[in-house]
Amino acid sequence: MSTFTRRHFLGSMGALSAASAVPGVLAAIPSASGAMAEEITGIEKEAAGFANPLRLPGSSGLYGVLPASEFREVHVVRSAIEVLPGRRTPILAYAVESGGKKFLNPALLARRGDEMRVRLINDIDQPTVIHWHGLSVDSRNDGNGLNVVPPGGRMDYAFALRDRASMYWYHPHAHGYIPQQAYHGLASLLFVEDDEEAALRKELDLALGDSEIPLVLQDREFDAQGHLRYAPTAAQSFGGWVGDRLLVNLTERPFIQAGRRIVRFRILNGCNARTYRLAFVQGGRRLEFFLAGTDGGLLAQPLRIDQTFISPGQRLDVLVDLREADPGQPVTLASLAFDPMHAEGGHDMGQASPASPAMAGMDHSQHGSAPAAASSAPMAMEGDARALMRIDLKLPSAPYERRLPTVLSSLPAATTSANSARRMQLGHNGQGNWTINGGLFDPKVAALSVRRGARETWLIENAERSMPHPMHLHGFSFRVIERLGSPALVRGLAGARGLLPQDQGVVDTVHVWPGESVRIAIDFAHPHAGDQDYVFHCHSLEHAEAGMMLRYTVKA
Repeated sequence: MSTFTRRHFLGSMGALSAASAVPGVLAAIPSASGAMAEEITGIEKEAAGFANPLRLPGSSGLYGVLPASEFREVHVVRSAIEVLPGRRTPILAYAVESGGKKFLNPALLARRGDEMRVRLINDIDQPTVIHWHGLSVDSRNDGNGLNVVPPGGRMDYAFALRDRASMYWYHPHAHGYIPQQAYHGLASLLFVEDDEEAALRKELDLALGDSEIPLVLQDREFDAQGHLRYAPTAAQSFGGWVGDRLLVNLTERPFIQAGRRIVRFRILNGCNARTYRLAFVQGGRRLEFFLAGTDGGLLAQPLRIDQTFISPGQRLDVLVDLREADPGQPVTLASLAFDPMHAEGGHDMGQASPASPAMAGMDHSQHGSAPAAASSAPMAMEGDARALMRIDLKLPSAPYERRLPTVLSSLPAATTSANSARRMQLGHNGQGNWTINGGLFDPKVAALSVRRGARETWLIENAERSMPHPMHLHGFSFRVIERLGSPALVRGLAGARGLLPQDQGVVDTVHVWPGESVRIAIDFAHPHAGDQDYVFHCHSLEHAEAGMMLRYTVKA
């Protein structure tokens, strides 16, 4: 179990206290010293042993790239792939045949304005449904779990892609089955392009799978045969299941080769419950990089930062100029150490709150006693300093003179409502259930309603004695306006109004730390006829299953 505590973290925060005057931009830290340098050196030593080529999108197979227009008939199937070298791991997958090729969990390519026409056929023995995460579609097509596809059944989707260009994703959302189906493989990516996105790719000479690389971060636990293990105890369900092995694109201990140029990484946190503190490191220090976009597409301008958090369900679009790196050594994508704040609220990590005995020992670092598959990697507790991927620099590299644009998109400024904020209070009932406004999820009851076209401000308030909650809104994206009461690890990375770098863009998921209140602005305008039903929930998937989800209606 990790011995890294809040006290240790606060002791290391001094180097982060000076933030840039630009909101959301971190101060440059050209070199690290002391504990941080030692931590980064350990990360780089770990990455030196990475020997598995990163799995990249290809023309078929797992993560094969497929035009969305050819994603017409998709079967939910049981399959098997090699995740750990030399072992076949049974998985669930979205299977498609097109042009004589077979695809599993294809990465879809589309353009804003395209029409999606998809028939889902359920070939497994559990109900399921596709949720198009981040897309603003009518509730019939949202896949929110209020209607599901039974075993042997089918469902037809038909909707227009109205959202900004971005990397969205699709995954199951049948209540009672969400965590285990996602954990066993049902998830992939949907890239939507528009003119601004196409201009950025042209300006930087980016090519998907080469200089533009999607990274799906996941954690998994395997038994001795290489099969996925998912058997949470009541405490683990309450805390959120965290696997002991870190994967990128279903590759453990991966490496890639890259030229000395600007490389784009499109990053999805596809974990059930794990949060990462991402950084690129080299030579014992953090390297600066640019945040170009968030869940809902490009920022107005790139933000130069040297680290950021990413929680389950969130996406980050980052640009790394490898010409600024030392050509003589690799760069490592890492998760730096942090306090994940499990069962906190004034108590040390791992202690129970006296008001809530159900929280005792609930932290993510609990695992079962089943024998794990052989690996030289240590168990990865949430909050540990760990290497995620090694980037080897190609020498010599082809000449590259491109420069990052100063303007990325015509992102409008966030607008707020003059009305008082609607409060969303996150908590638990002391009996193993997470709650929103004191209530548990009931799919038969709409806990609240809003008016079509209304602009609302929501104040999401997390209890002090709680855990972090990445809150995801179906049907609409939103803007983060303000963070209040943030813990020190967040304040050290924040700019004006307490905002983090990813708070500067359009988002569909916002991470709310214990004791923190986050103010968001939502525009409920939409073109769909009739009342629409959606859900709002924690994207720590076990938290959603344990009650932290509510149904809401947008009244016509």
